[in-house]
Amino acid sequence: MKNKCWVIKIGSALLTNNGKGIDKGLIANWVEQIVDLKNQNIDVILVSSGSIVEGMKRLNWNEKPDDIHKLQAAAAVGQMGLIEAYESLFARHDIHTAQVLLTRDNLTDSKRFENITSTLENLLEFGTVPVINENDTVATEEIKFGDNDTLAALVTNLMNADRLIILTDQHGVFDDDPRNNSDAVLIDKIHYQDERLEKVAGRGGSSIGSGGMYSKVMAAKTATESNTPTCIAWGREERVLTRIFEGQHIGTIIHC
Repeated sequence: MKNKCWVIKIGSALLTNNGKGIDKGLIANWVEQIVDLKNQNIDVILVSSGSIVEGMKRLNWNEKPDDIHKLQAAAAVGQMGLIEAYESLFARHDIHTAQVLLTRDNLTDSKRFENITSTLENLLEFGTVPVINENDTVATEEIKFGDNDTLAALVTNLMNADRLIILTDQHGVFDDDPRNNSDAVLIDKIHYQDERLEKVAGRGGSSIGSGGMYSKVMAAKTATESNTPTCIAWGREERVLTRIFEGQHIGTIIHC
């Protein structure tokens, strides 16, 4: 029987310790949970942000530059640290990782689309954990995804995954912006066609990430094309991935 497949997306604001470079302690925590999932016959594909922020730390930059070429250079430097962290932490559990860098062109060209699918299927068959990121070093505005939420959703559809989990620095989708309204209530479950979604998600991202809750909601809607539910949850929640696997309700579930 074919294993179930989860796509797990981890955002920059969550894993980069408030913009101070990647937080290996947090990553180690998620790695242990992913190992538990794999032991339960769940194949995991990671979509991980963080390369630009890690690059900024390594280059001793205090502010994120506006120049696209400087950002691309930072991504190239930071990608080394990001992948090194995942590789070394998974290696403790005798699990290999594989780096996969993509642009929008890769998922719109039919031939490349087929090649990527076959490669990911083989990587999962080999027991590895693919770590996917946007290829910031070569991507231009015309071929960028814009954020890794969109990329995660497209990979979900590409692999016909059983679940998309977006780990973020927010506890989920609220009925109002919790940063401005302390009485905002978490929406625990909502249909992807519910009109409230786009209204309450908002478009603002953090100074570190590029997506915001709006892009996460849009990603969840995209994932429904493969009939895949999405869970948007706070990544620092204790045993968040393990508890989701156990059937506990965490964050917001956007269902088909």
